[in-house]
Amino acid sequence: MKLEKGSLDLVLVPCGLVVMLSYHLLLLYRILRHPSTTIIGYENHNKAAWVRRMVRASPDETSLALSVISSSISASANLASLSIALGSLIGAWISSTTKVFMTGLVYGDRSQGTAAVKYISLLVCFLASFTCFIHSARYYVQASFLITTLDSDVPAAYVQHAVIRGGNFWSMGLRALYFATTLLMWIFGPIPMFTCSLLMVVILHMLDTNSLPLHQHQFTVRKRHEQQRVN
Repeated sequence: MKLEKGSLDLVLVPCGLVVMLSYHLLLLYRILRHPSTTIIGYENHNKAAWVRRMVRASPDETSLALSVISSSISASANLASLSIALGSLIGAWISSTTKVFMTGLVYGDRSQGTAAVKYISLLVCFLASFTCFIHSARYYVQASFLITTLDSDVPAAYVQHAVIRGGNFWSMGLRALYFATTLLMWIFGPIPMFTCSLLMVVILHMLDTNSLPLHQHQFTVRKRHEQQRVN
C-alpha cells in the first residue's frame, strides 16, 4: 500500500528519532557497564588520572591545571553562545513566517502546523544544548576553585567529580546539536531527515568507539630539592 506524501512525516520522522534514541541508549549502557569500549569512558579515565596528579601539584604547577580548565570553560562558553544564537535565529525565523520551505521543495507534509513543529523542535534542541554547555562551564569553574585551594585536604574525588561532570555535560550538549542537525534536515522533508539519522548513527558509532586499552597511570612526585639545586 502506497503512503501519501503527507503521511511520510508520520512514519519516517518517528523512525529517525527512534534510531537516534536507541543508539544513545545503547551508548549509555556501554558507558555505564563497559566504559573502556567508548571514547567517553576512555576520556573520563584519563581525566581522573589527570586530576589525581594535579591535586598533588606544587603551587607553581597549579597554573598548568588552571590553563587546561580555563580553555575548557572558554570552549563551553563559546558553544553555549553559538547555541543560544542559533535558537534566537530559529525564533526570528518563526516570527517572520516565511513560506520558502512550504513550497514544492519539500516532499512531505507542507502544512503550517507541521512547519511550526519543525521549528519548535529545533528551538528545543538548541536550548537544551545551551543549558548543557552552561552546566559544563559551571562544573569546570567549580573544579578550578577546588584545585586552587592550596594546602587543603580536599579529596581528589571532589575535583574528579566536577571535571568529569563538566565533560559529561559537554558531551550532552554536543548530542543535542547532533539531534538538531537531523531535525534541521526535516525542514527539507522526512526523507532527508531519516537519511541523516541513519548516517549520523553510523558516524557517531565510529567516533564513540574506543579500541585503545586504558592506561594505568603511575606518577612520581617531584622533590622540591631539585628546584633548589639550581641555586
